[in-house]
Amino acid sequence: MEKRTIFSGTATALITPFCDGNIDFARLGNIIDYQISSGIDALVIAGTTGEASTLTDTERYALYEFSAERCRGRIPLILGTGTNDTKTAVRHTKRAAELHADAALVVTPYYNKGTAKGIVEHYKSVANSADLPIILYNVPSRTGVNLSISAIEELIAEPNIVGLKEASDSTDRLTLLSCLTDSLSLYMGNDTQIFSGLALGARGVISVASNIAPKSVLTITQSFTRGELSESLSAQKALLPLCRALFLETNPAPIKYAMSKAGFCTDEIRLPLSMPSEDTRRAIDTLLDAL
Repeated sequence: MEKRTIFSGTATALITPFCDGNIDFARLGNIIDYQISSGIDALVIAGTTGEASTLTDTERYALYEFSAERCRGRIPLILGTGTNDTKTAVRHTKRAAELHADAALVVTPYYNKGTAKGIVEHYKSVANSADLPIILYNVPSRTGVNLSISAIEELIAEPNIVGLKEASDSTDRLTLLSCLTDSLSLYMGNDTQIFSGLALGARGVISVASNIAPKSVLTITQSFTRGELSESLSAQKALLPLCRALFLETNPAPIKYAMSKAGFCTDEIRLPLSMPSEDTRRAIDTLLDAL
C-alpha cells in the first residue's frame, strides 16, 4: 500500500518558549521563521521537546493555531496529539485536522502500560477519528512501553498510519523496522542515530539538535540523500558532542538553555523539569562557542 510521505530529511521537534508562565508567541514566531529560513524540511509542534505534557488544552490549541497560521503552508507542519488517554488523543487529533496540519505525531500511551491489544486499538481509534496522516511515536525510555514489531505490522494496514518516529537504542530493532519501510516512513528520534537510520532506510530524523543547529543536522540528511556518504558520516560524528550534551539531563531542559544562550527565548521551563546543572551548562556553553 503506497502511502503519503509527510517529509524527507530533517524535521525539528520545536521547543515551546515561555515567559512569566505563559507561551511566548512572539519568540515562537521568530523561532519558526528561523527554522524555515534555515531550510528545515518540517516542524513538529507540541511534542516531547515542546513540553506538551505540561500544556493545558487551551494552551495546546492556541499553540496549534498560532503555528498553523505562522507556517502558512510554507513547510509541512506536524502537530503532537498523543496522550495516555484515547479520548483526549482523539480530540487533539480532530483539532489538528481542522487546522489542516500535514500530520499528527502520536506517542505510545504512557504510564497506563496498555496491553498489546489495547495499544493497537488506541492507535486505530486515533487514526480513524480524522482524515489526517498519523506518525506513530515509540519512545520506551519515557513511556515505559515498547511498541512491538507485531503491533506496527498490524497498524500498517490502517490507511492513515503513514510513519513511525523511533526513539530506541536497539540496532537489532532498527534492522527489523527497515523491513517495513516499503509500507511506512521511518524517522529517527535520536540525533545520535541519524546516519545509521538513513543507512537502514529511514526517510529522516525528528531532531532536537536542529533547534539550535539546523544546518548541521541538515548536512547529515542532505549529504546522505546526494549519495555523499562520507560527508554525511563526518557531519554525524561532528554533531555527536552536541547531541550528547543536549541529553546530559532530561530533554528539553538542555536545549531550552542552549536556545536561551543563543538569544531565541528565555530559559523558562515547566516543573517538574528544571534548568540544567552548572556542569551541563558549561558543557553546552563550550559547544555553542564552537558552533
